[in-house]
Amino acid sequence: MDRRHFVLSVPAAAAGSRVAAAESVPDVVFDGTAPGGPVRARHGVNGGPLAAGGLLDLSPRWKEAAFPLARLHDAHWPNPDVVDVHAIFPDPTADPTKAESYDFDRTDEYVKAVHDCGAAIVYRLGESIEHQRAKRHAHPPKDFDRWAAVCAGIVRHYTQGWAKGLKLPIKYWEVWNEPDNRPNCWTGTDDEYLRLYVTTAATLRNEFPAIKIGGPGLGNSGDQKGEQYTPTAFLKAFLARCKRDAAPLDFLSWHCYTADPTELVRRARGVRALLDASGFKHAESHLNEWNYLPDGSWSGIKAKESAARERWYARVANEEGAAFVAATLIALQDAPLDAANYFTAEAPGMGLFSQHGTPSKAFGAFLAFQELVGLKRLPGRWPPGVWALAGVGEQARVLLARPGGTGGPVRVALDPAPWKGPTGYEVLAVDAKRDLSRVGGGRVDACEVAVELPAQSVCLVRLWRAGKP
Repeated sequence: MDRRHFVLSVPAAAAGSRVAAAESVPDVVFDGTAPGGPVRARHGVNGGPLAAGGLLDLSPRWKEAAFPLARLHDAHWPNPDVVDVHAIFPDPTADPTKAESYDFDRTDEYVKAVHDCGAAIVYRLGESIEHQRAKRHAHPPKDFDRWAAVCAGIVRHYTQGWAKGLKLPIKYWEVWNEPDNRPNCWTGTDDEYLRLYVTTAATLRNEFPAIKIGGPGLGNSGDQKGEQYTPTAFLKAFLARCKRDAAPLDFLSWHCYTADPTELVRRARGVRALLDASGFKHAESHLNEWNYLPDGSWSGIKAKESAARERWYARVANEEGAAFVAATLIALQDAPLDAANYFTAEAPGMGLFSQHGTPSKAFGAFLAFQELVGLKRLPGRWPPGVWALAGVGEQARVLLARPGGTGGPVRVALDPAPWKGPTGYEVLAVDAKRDLSRVGGGRVDACEVAVELPAQSVCLVRLWRAGKP
């Protein structure tokens, strides 16, 4: 559903009052009698619940949010001791066919914790980002065949129980991360990465025909100007090499950090069109890193003054970031994507939790969204500046987000209503003062309620058929 087709024109009141206009017609209207397909679970994340080197167990919070998919990348960053190939296979000259060459213990604990939270897994084979000048693990392997064999050992351990391992239904295996991000993630050439991907993908497909293999976790998927998308030379070369060598490409993974939720949708359309035109109609499209970029710039993270960095990170985590998260999760409902993963659900600077495990306001947006997942989606209309999503099952839920603007009251209606008789309701909010806290509720004759929706806020409206008072 393209939200532009459902913008409601609110009649101007005689005195130009926004409140008076709201009294004349609801701002957000959904047809409660026309449910469609289910609300899609687009609230995947990066990382795992065992954060801060194992000091924090965020499993209860992960289960509360019901994250559907977790991509294992930058785990325990900035000092990764799990997941990365170097952490599991410390001696690159060792024999990859022997179990004693591997050190799985810590990663077993980490991976099992993700699985026990109910999230499916995207296992990134490779290394975490290195921002320091001296790179230790971002280099191309000296022996590509040996490295591919190591990756096969990791897959075998986690899917077939090899080397006293686990037998988990891990479907997605990603080869490296952001090889176009030089030199922080890859110090080699384009061709070296392409050879590494082809070698590894072929090795894995030969032994594990049922898994899905993909990559490359692009840091930059191309230029986006309006609806016009132009892929990078690296991406075009990657697709051409996969086609030339008949290398498995079950999913293409790419990243985007932005201040505009619609950019994610437009990029998703561009990537999907590129895959189809390049002969990869079967390949899935994974936006497996996204987050809020205040003002559309990385300037805050690079600021020399600590106060400026602190303000920048606070904007990612506070009500401003929460409103962006909710708007994005709504926008991605109609994007041609097969998976999406927020970066990150651990506890570093852009994580959903503080270093002590306190959930951010952005986490509240995830909690609100997950209440709609699986409900039958309702068609609707809403004014510019507001993002809205509604679903119905035994009860109904409406999620609202207002990332910017001036804010103000909004009236929400299910019209026609999905049931006859009075409606019970409850309103929860994420804003400057609240962390998905109850702000109102009651009983109304019609399926219509008024809520306050300030700028940079999220609102969750729960509705149900009320019995006799």
